[in-house]
Amino acid sequence: MNPRPIVNCDYKSRTSTSPKPATHPLIRYRWPLIATAIVTITITLSLATGDAEAMRSNSATEISQAQQPNIPLALPRNDTLQQLKPVEQTTPLATQPQPQIVRVNSGDSLSVIFSKQGISARQLQEIVALGEQSTALTRLYPGDELRLTVSDEGQLQALQYDIDDAQTLDISRLDGRFQATIIQHPLETRVRHVHGIINSSLFLSAQRAGLSDNLTMKLAGIFGWDIDFALDIRQGDHFSVIYDEIFRDGEKIRDGDIHVAEFSNRKHTYSAVRYTDASNRTDYYTPEGMSMRKAFLRTPVEFSRISSRFSLHRKHPVLNRIRAHKGVDYAAPRGTPIKATGDGKVVFRGTKGGYGKAIILQHGQRYTTLYGHMSRFAKGIRNGKRVRQGQTIGYIGSSGLATGPHLHYEFRLNGVHRNPLTVKFPEASPIDKRYRDDFLAQAKQAMARLALLQAPQQLSMNSAVR
Repeated sequence: MNPRPIVNCDYKSRTSTSPKPATHPLIRYRWPLIATAIVTITITLSLATGDAEAMRSNSATEISQAQQPNIPLALPRNDTLQQLKPVEQTTPLATQPQPQIVRVNSGDSLSVIFSKQGISARQLQEIVALGEQSTALTRLYPGDELRLTVSDEGQLQALQYDIDDAQTLDISRLDGRFQATIIQHPLETRVRHVHGIINSSLFLSAQRAGLSDNLTMKLAGIFGWDIDFALDIRQGDHFSVIYDEIFRDGEKIRDGDIHVAEFSNRKHTYSAVRYTDASNRTDYYTPEGMSMRKAFLRTPVEFSRISSRFSLHRKHPVLNRIRAHKGVDYAAPRGTPIKATGDGKVVFRGTKGGYGKAIILQHGQRYTTLYGHMSRFAKGIRNGKRVRQGQTIGYIGSSGLATGPHLHYEFRLNGVHRNPLTVKFPEASPIDKRYRDDFLAQAKQAMARLALLQAPQQLSMNSAVR
């Protein structure tokens, strides 16, 4: 069968076995067009959703505002507005000067201190012109303290100075002029008792018992005529002290006096009671009324170490041969003060052979003491000068034939050398007969009080021995 001719629009015939549909020119771009349409629809829907949410939000806001009551704002009245004044700008207050503590150094005077602090001489003259109340400022000592309040311009506003524990000088500027007043501080005295047992040194044992170093020195001074604290102290020695503590405004400011003390050394007990007689003379006495103050101290150097004893057959460390050592050597740091062991007169001061720098004191008609190997003499010590017991006469050194800093001390009776550690000193003087009865009554009460306070410690010591 012959195929049927198909007539085209252009009237040209062609032969076809199956009919083929016509193809649109845009068919070939159908996928890009579809993708573009999808993106366009997505963007349109997003914009429409945002507008809808904005419309809902605006509607909610309008509803919320519609539900709130419309309260009119109260305006102030005209008279109130007239009373209102603009706030004035305040100037910040100037910083007030703060007091500062100035410590007095050696060589300082009030003039020197004011000059260092930038205080004018005119203000110094105004302070001095205050008269009697300001005279305390003319007797300043190293260690004293001044509390000064000074402005940035160098104007002194206030000055405070403790004259003593009970009085304070207060100088302040009022209406451009200085005014001075003395402030009185009431003091409170409390009595305290301590008991200590020596396990190592006196100072450490006293600290454990609660004594200050100052009171320990006082305690050693009271018994210094009978006990050599450089040589005689032994483990197990014990002491008891009743003394005052001074308080101001509830705060302890210092230790007071020792009223009664007892020291047991090498199984021998020494007791001392403080007594002030009608002539205002104060001293320490035994409970029987004998003065604790002997004619001579046992040691011329406090708390030193004996490096060489009295011996007639000692090998000299410098000469390297046997030579009698007719004194006692006390080793101590260079510059340690040396004290006169008794009242006397300087009969020699200078360099004396192997003794180096030395001093010899004459005590009455029978006694002399020698102090050798000094580094220097104390100020004012010269031949013919009278000295008091305990007065510093020089300082430890190593002048002369010496291998190190120490004091060589000799004690002579009628020109004959005696061992300073064992020589028997003259008896102490008793209390004046006029005050003896009064003293014995006070001493009896003091010793009874000490015994009462010692009872618990004594019981504890007896229990420890058992």
